[in-house]
Amino acid sequence: MMNNKEIPDFRFTPTIDKVGVEERVARIQTKSIKGESKVQGMKMILNMIDLTTLEGKDTPGKVKQMCYKAQHLHSQYPDCPTVAAVCVYPSMVKIAKDALGNSNIKVASVSTAFPSGQAPMEVKLMDTRFAVEQGADEVDMVISRGKFLAGDYNFVYDEIAAIKDACGPARLKVILETGELVTLDNVRKASEIAMHAGADFIKTSTGKIQPAATMQVTYVMLMAIKDFHARTGKMIGMKPAGGISTSKLALHYLWMVKETLGDEWLSNEWFRFGASSLANDVLMQLMKSKEGVYQSSDYFSID
Repeated sequence: MMNNKEIPDFRFTPTIDKVGVEERVARIQTKSIKGESKVQGMKMILNMIDLTTLEGKDTPGKVKQMCYKAQHLHSQYPDCPTVAAVCVYPSMVKIAKDALGNSNIKVASVSTAFPSGQAPMEVKLMDTRFAVEQGADEVDMVISRGKFLAGDYNFVYDEIAAIKDACGPARLKVILETGELVTLDNVRKASEIAMHAGADFIKTSTGKIQPAATMQVTYVMLMAIKDFHARTGKMIGMKPAGGISTSKLALHYLWMVKETLGDEWLSNEWFRFGASSLANDVLMQLMKSKEGVYQSSDYFSID
């Protein structure tokens, strides 16, 4: 863990022009994507989804069903891509890993007392190490929002850095829970802290509170990534999560990534959607483009 002298002074980060952000997002939302570009975009979206189940009632059977769906999104669409990853609780990581076998689909695990983050550091480290030992390829941690809002930015930094160390070879996604950060200025500041502390991805939300992901907070985070890359040369991934349920909205997110960061970020190595319900809507749209009619929702599994 770095000592305080090596930690950047996070009291002074760029302030956000809220009106400017809203105008930029409004312009992106007028973009119309049609034809083959739309089909290519929707296939890209499918391949960027982290298919997720994070419920207290999760069972091994439910996780196995989700893993099957992750590998076989639609039986009538043989060239349909798979999703990027499945995301589960640490106790379900081994079940997911076994169910996915030799597929290229990653297993992501939440950790650090998800979703509240209200646990001692020792518990958060054990949570993370257990997930990695069980086979997690990626770890989605939550920051301590209470500490952040109290202005204890060094605590938040040190905690992320310690969890990054505990991840070993697993990639770390840092969840800011932007709906609790109140302002876009705070979103920018939290993004800076996470990236400097070692995040491989920054992620908007747990999906457990509202508002979850919005285009406005995602744009602010993308700009933070752009500026960080310009300063350091290091690429950081982005994951909006929660509330993205239609292909039309997801396509607008993709366009925003393309305009802000460039084509290099348009892969599941650097951009993800945390939105399980999105997969079915994209599949329905793809089948419409292929068959000319919408299929009934009965053709698509819930999980």
